Amino acid sequence: MSQKISVLESSLEALTPEGIKFVLFPAGFPVRTLAYAIDALILLVIDIILFVLYVYLNFNPGIWIFLLVFFIIDWFYHIIFELAFKGQSPGKRFLGIRVIKSDGSPVDPASSFLRNLLRFADTFFYFFHIAFISIAASSGFRRIGDWAGNTLVVYSTPAKNTARHSLSRLLEKYEPITPPKSLSNDEKQAILNFARRYPLLGEARANEIADSYAPYLKSDSSDTNILTSASYLMGIARKLSGEM
Repeated sequence: MSQKISVLESSLEALTPEGIKFVLFPAGFPVRTLAYAIDALILLVIDIILFVLYVYLNFNPGIWIFLLVFFIIDWFYHIIFELAFKGQSPGKRFLGIRVIKSDGSPVDPASSFLRNLLRFADTFFYFFHIAFISIAASSGFRRIGDWAGNTLVVYSTPAKNTARHSLSRLLEKYEPITPPKSLSNDEKQAILNFARRYPLLGEARANEIADSYAPYLKSDSSDTNILTSASYLMGIARKLSGEM
């Protein structure tokens, strides 16, 4: 993963094993703090409700049951929401951020557990300056738990919009070409993925890859035969991108 950091904003360029490049926008300390405050308020309301129920019902086994339930909710609140709602607790969802793995894939149970297990280290005795220093000093604005879990907290929507916009700009110089054959969804996605990878391949390698597939699509009577295989697929990709 390569990165580009500025004072006002941060962006990380991620590269998947398939060679697809996309941009992530890590969330900084202010928005993460606000999301954490919202979640802390929700947890406080839950704890108050549980305590009121405990007092009202006069629960016989004792206060230790309440403390155990409080501990479970406090420790697993973030993990449950991150796994059930695509990396978003209520606070993160409200502010449009989410937890993902560093390669851009969805957060998994092990990563979520590790990042939340080390939350106590980031906020040791409520000394939030530990989290602040870690976030401020690291690329991608990671706290200690993020390093341990190999995770990032990113904005939800800009990456998708940027990726779509970048592909559109890449395809602008190619005339849209309607494929002479009907394409399956997998074939359409393969061509679009080829278009996204094109800048990383170089012209020679792109034509070498396209030569194995473009002749299958080309019509003998078509005037597109003068195009290179890569340019032909890029033209089809522009046509497909306008339909999606």
